[in-house]
Amino acid sequence: QGTRIAFHVGIMTSLIAIPLGVLLGLLGGYFKGWVDSIVVWLSATVASMPGLLFILAISLVVGQGLLGIYMGIGLTTWVGVCRTIRAEVMKQTERAYVQAAKTLGYSHLRIMFRHILPNVAHIILIQFSIRFPSAISTEVFISFLGIGVQGEPSWGVMINNARLRLWQGVWWEMAFTTAAIFLMVFSFNHLADYLRDRFDPALRSER
Repeated sequence: QGTRIAFHVGIMTSLIAIPLGVLLGLLGGYFKGWVDSIVVWLSATVASMPGLLFILAISLVVGQGLLGIYMGIGLTTWVGVCRTIRAEVMKQTERAYVQAAKTLGYSHLRIMFRHILPNVAHIILIQFSIRFPSAISTEVFISFLGIGVQGEPSWGVMINNARLRLWQGVWWEMAFTTAAIFLMVFSFNHLADYLRDRFDPALRSER
């Protein structure tokens, strides 16, 4: 059950954060100028806020439970995706295929979503593999503090409950839960490294 909650948190928060970060990164990197200034200001503002307090505030508005966790983590973790996509899109806009598409009179939406987006898809995939364990770790931490998922078989709740039974010699609950979290994060970190080595054009060109 704890694994199921962890996967739900990782997937649902990624479905919120990654599309938002990709869209803003595309807009800022492609249009530049005042559009990029707004994107940079918005991302800098969100990044400057304490993440835990921001998640807590959103959870209080939406309500405690899984929905609050999804919204809280998803709306506070898109900044890294946005900055990475923005930087790559700025590089892509200088490429010959984008200049040719503009010369042919293609619309901005077509150029962004049919030409540029497929060329940054590897970054989106890598960002997902990085964000997934990060979202799980955040959910475990805030649930352990008692401000996240309650009444659900969350790993954070399990660790908090197991902590109270350590003095009775019941150590295996804490050990198994911690091991499950470690294996999940370890696996996705290796997956992120593999995807980066496999799909990053810069690393492929070096090889």
